[in-house]
Amino acid sequence: MKKTSLALALSVSLIAPALAQAETSAEGYTLQQVLLMSRHNLRAPLANNGSVLEQSTAKAWPQWDVPGGQLTTRGGVLEVYMGHYMREWLAQQGLVTSGECPPAETVYAYANSLQRTVATAQFFVTGAFPGCDVPVHHQEKMGTMDPTFNPVITNSAPAFGEQALQAMEAQRQHYALIDSYKLLEEMVGFQDSPSCKEKNVCDLAQGKDTFSAQPGKEPGVSGPLKVGNSLVDAFTLQYYEGFPLDQVAWGQIKTDSQWRVLSQLKNGYQDTLFTSPQVARNVAAPLVKYINNALVTGAGKGPKVTLLVGHDSNIASLLTALDFDDYQLPGQYERTPIGGKIVFERWHDTKGNRDLFKVEYVYQSSEQLRNVETLTLENPPQRVTLSLKGCPVDSQGFCPADKFAEVFSQALGQ
Repeated sequence: MKKTSLALALSVSLIAPALAQAETSAEGYTLQQVLLMSRHNLRAPLANNGSVLEQSTAKAWPQWDVPGGQLTTRGGVLEVYMGHYMREWLAQQGLVTSGECPPAETVYAYANSLQRTVATAQFFVTGAFPGCDVPVHHQEKMGTMDPTFNPVITNSAPAFGEQALQAMEAQRQHYALIDSYKLLEEMVGFQDSPSCKEKNVCDLAQGKDTFSAQPGKEPGVSGPLKVGNSLVDAFTLQYYEGFPLDQVAWGQIKTDSQWRVLSQLKNGYQDTLFTSPQVARNVAAPLVKYINNALVTGAGKGPKVTLLVGHDSNIASLLTALDFDDYQLPGQYERTPIGGKIVFERWHDTKGNRDLFKVEYVYQSSEQLRNVETLTLENPPQRVTLSLKGCPVDSQGFCPADKFAEVFSQALGQ
């Protein structure tokens, strides 16, 4: 495991503490441990020149400053802001001390070994603990997937593969995508695309998706769902990156309704591949095990703050594997937003002498991302309390530690 530290010179306005009034937690409750499961922040589109993007339109795509899939400069700034906010909140709750570097071994950062995930972790640490030596741990060989974050199928039984395919097919049926495809075809001029003229693939709505569930590989799909996801992902990233609106989807997305219709393709792609229970429990197992060791079996023994940085597939499969209730994210079109974090919190109720857990989705809204808003206790990111089916929450969003442990035990098949 490699350790990488990042020291950045940041402006005073970026790291200055906010003059915010402290939010109060439940009386007698103290925060004891936090684990953040994060998606990497803003990256360039994964589909580069000559790929599905260029095959799907004759129009010219705008150029990015970094190679496909890499974290952008803006993504780094956004993550510094998120780290700064989380530091303020953690200090407010007494888990860290304002103005001081955390003691060694109390903060642990661990990222998948790709540029965008390691860089995200580095920028978060810089925002949260500026000037402090908090290393980011990752595999030595960059550009390879770390097994903890690699959402691949590990069950090689033919019967499981068949069940996985059926589960993905069934999950796909939850989404009515004809209107999304028709709007997308109109925006990209699909009838004039190389895909139509050279391959005679001219109608996404009538195309057929082919799913794959091979051992050692991520769940996959070829066909219109993959094309739609790649295109909408590119438009979404253009918007976050601050491209002029006449360059975002060539100026053709003008309403909130259009964004919602298009985003059905991106959300449908992710949900289809990673949120059927059969697939999710298998591909998320290493991550579930890691979090269980950190929060349940190792409660109180490990770091006070753990940061994990992976991908949207990690978060989507994790939420399903642990059987979270459905959720809505105000101000966002994505189900697993860029830079968003599932925050697992272990609290102690002094009066009741019991441990409790709370899980929140902390994320930047679409407008906060596009506007590169500084995040503070006065101008916070979005926070949505999540609930587990196996661990019902009270009116303040807390569930008992023993029920929380049972959820992980069941997810691990114990």
